Amino acid sequence: MYWALLCLTSLTLLSSVVTAVIPYQQYILAPASRTIHPVSIFRQTGSVSSANSLLGARKTGGSALTLETFDSSATYDFGKNIAGWVNLNVSSPTGSIGITFSESSMWVSSAACDATADSGLDASLVFNISTPGHYEAPWDKERGAFRYLTVVNEGTSPIAIDDLWVHFTAMPHWADNSLRNYSGWFHSNDEQLNRIWYAGAYTNQLVTIDPRRGDALIPLGSAPGDTVGWVLNTTITNGTSALTDGAKRDRLVWSGDMSIAVPGIALTTSDLISVRNALDSLFVLQSPTGMLPYAGYPFNERGLVSFTYHLYALIGVANLYLYSGDKAFLHEKWTAWKRGMEWATAQIDSTGLANVTAPNDWLRFGMGGHNIEANSILYYTLSLGVALATDEGEYTTAAQYAQIASRIQQAAVPLLWQPSVGLFRDNETTTLAPQDGNAWAVKSGLITNASQITAISQALEARWGRYGAPAPEAADAVSPFISGFELEAHFMANRTQAALTLIRRMWGDFMLDDPRMTNSTFIEGYSVTGALHYAPYSNDARISHAHGWATGPTSSLTTFIGGIQLLSDAGATWTIAPQLGDLTHVDTGFSTSKGKFSSKWTTSGTTFSLSISTPKGTKGTVGIPLPANQNKTLLFDGPAQADIVHGDSTGRYWISGLSGGEYEFVVIAL
Repeated sequence: MYWALLCLTSLTLLSSVVTAVIPYQQYILAPASRTIHPVSIFRQTGSVSSANSLLGARKTGGSALTLETFDSSATYDFGKNIAGWVNLNVSSPTGSIGITFSESSMWVSSAACDATADSGLDASLVFNISTPGHYEAPWDKERGAFRYLTVVNEGTSPIAIDDLWVHFTAMPHWADNSLRNYSGWFHSNDEQLNRIWYAGAYTNQLVTIDPRRGDALIPLGSAPGDTVGWVLNTTITNGTSALTDGAKRDRLVWSGDMSIAVPGIALTTSDLISVRNALDSLFVLQSPTGMLPYAGYPFNERGLVSFTYHLYALIGVANLYLYSGDKAFLHEKWTAWKRGMEWATAQIDSTGLANVTAPNDWLRFGMGGHNIEANSILYYTLSLGVALATDEGEYTTAAQYAQIASRIQQAAVPLLWQPSVGLFRDNETTTLAPQDGNAWAVKSGLITNASQITAISQALEARWGRYGAPAPEAADAVSPFISGFELEAHFMANRTQAALTLIRRMWGDFMLDDPRMTNSTFIEGYSVTGALHYAPYSNDARISHAHGWATGPTSSLTTFIGGIQLLSDAGATWTIAPQLGDLTHVDTGFSTSKGKFSSKWTTSGTTFSLSISTPKGTKGTVGIPLPANQNKTLLFDGPAQADIVHGDSTGRYWISGLSGGEYEFVVIAL
């Protein structure tokens, strides 16, 4: 048996302007209109009639929801997490209507909303009716995320409501009818993976807000019962949109969250202006020492310092430049970026590693010392700095960054590697093997030894529970944020099946399909037992069910399963190297300022075919996956500019030197 590899080259190169309709629109969760009506009734209490009259768009002359007595209520389900202002058409002459909101079915109540503060539940939104007509929530009472809305009679007179809808407020800078205009797509033979990819895309849309409605972080005091007032009225960035951490809360700029969310946004909606507004709001707060804030305004006023989140802000600049190709943006930020790197590298001591003194990170415990996570992220950021400095023409700076990174690499392994467990310890004072540091040690390229990379992947997998990958550095917690980096580590270890298993178990079976979830967006964190309790919080109702840092599979599925990896600005150089796992076909792609990138592959028992499209003027390499442990004789027929096909230890064969265009590769077992 031998394998024949054929390369067919199209003569037609793609334009940089994409005009075709993006496929697979049936999976997009974003609404076609900003006017959204509920789709079903979740619960009724007390004396209620005609509750189903408010389902769907209002029909002229229909009946009205009637809440006859005090505390009668109807809970409506929108079928997915949404965000916005509630609107009512009321036919009653007088009365009082309470509205409560909840992302999860666990917190549906006629007395209070789920929480945006550290303690208690949020107070109801109350409409005092003085005349029949239209009532709309005040602008600062936008609810950032909810699936369930409960209407309550809080007075003594019967209440009649003719119509109820929500004005959807996420992605405020996009036209009302353009919320589904994605620039990227993903489809495979696994329907659950398809739904996960689009749920991640939608989560990142929900956490993109009008920057005038950030969280003030100041509860407004006690309301009747065990509730607190809430208001969204703080301007957190310039511009008309901002990428934040969560839709319900915090609604603030956090650089750590962006490290997962930004690649997902770039590969789905390409909404990079919201990313830039968020980054700008962090860099304007940079201290004279070069230190960047733990989070944006108003959280920065608490004076907390985070070594890792400082680095995440620097990574954010590199990510935005990678996906946008905006050299003017890079040049504008470059001086501040170097000052930020000077602050970070000043923390390096005689060991060659950064000695972290700030305890703040992603709400994990025990941050400090020669921490493996912090030093892996520093190594990664320095590596990005080498490329950025080279693009800025500062070759001496690039060499300096490379030298510092090399010293970190040389110091970390002998100090922190634990051969007996196949994992790094958190720092030299403990044997705790953290999820974050080990995932980052692989993602960052800090370790290059294939056996160590495989050992880390296998050891992390061995710790999985029924509900996903634990983060022992945060006690009883599963962190979708850090698990997003773990996913990348498994893919980078070429343990594709492990990565797919984790996505299905954690993001699919639990985070998407568990009935307590929104079935449309991804949760911030939860317990290893599957309880919706996140160890760093005392108030379970506070957990966000739409958090951008939980969307790791969206970018990973395109980057690793589709195989499309941008190597330089907007994809001027690229690699397409699909990983197959147990899948039989995948179709994915996205656009940058240079044009469209796509990868479409199928495999059967004897044939693998890959069709790719990349923009004119770019250059790249294609990696063809072949079965391992077979003698292969390869026949290659392709473009004259392509270099000779060569294999590697993973059984993948590489074709380099390809100019942008459309190609088809077919491998057939003969």
